[in-house]
Amino acid sequence: MRIPSPAEIRALHQKYAPTAEAFDLVHSHCETVWSIAEQLIGASRLAPDAVPGGGTGAFAGIDPELVRAGCLLHDIGVYRLYDEHGTLDYPNYLRHGLLGHEILEREGFPEPLRRFCSCHTGVGLTRDDIARQGLPLPPGDYVAVSTEEKLVMYADKFHSKSTPPRFVPPEKYAVQVGRFGADKVAAFEALRAAFGDPDLAALGAVPQG
Repeated sequence: MRIPSPAEIRALHQKYAPTAEAFDLVHSHCETVWSIAEQLIGASRLAPDAVPGGGTGAFAGIDPELVRAGCLLHDIGVYRLYDEHGTLDYPNYLRHGLLGHEILEREGFPEPLRRFCSCHTGVGLTRDDIARQGLPLPPGDYVAVSTEEKLVMYADKFHSKSTPPRFVPPEKYAVQVGRFGADKVAAFEALRAAFGDPDLAALGAVPQG
């Protein structure tokens, strides 16, 4: 599978962004998510029990180029939620993952890349979640499966596209996801145990929650 370069992905963002402001918000967020994932991968490779070329523990055998592409592509569907006035359709925001999946399918991207869009929301959305919460999504399981998918989903939790954008410390996100049930908190804590906490301060970030 050919993995698109950052320049190719940037051009795709520019193609679909309805305004310069939307491009700046979404593309810079995707770059930040990659910075977080890259840091976590690098930290794993410095661990004493790292395996050659593959990190340690949950990171063993991970493909950093695929993670980078996933991070840079995961939110491209957000552009489809802007109207002609540049207003974001917040009530349907949960649909952005599937909209991104559709964009990448239209552009000829293979399913492993499309899944970074549809399988990164929260800590995974199941068929039961959709039915129980009445979510505006077709029935299905939108859950990260591969190590790369899980890492993109996890790194995404630490940066928000709010105005202004902000970094979210892990303890704060654990509280936020708790609104959706103890199982979601447990899923997030399992990701923390597998991948570790990012050093947001090292990224020049001031976590604001």
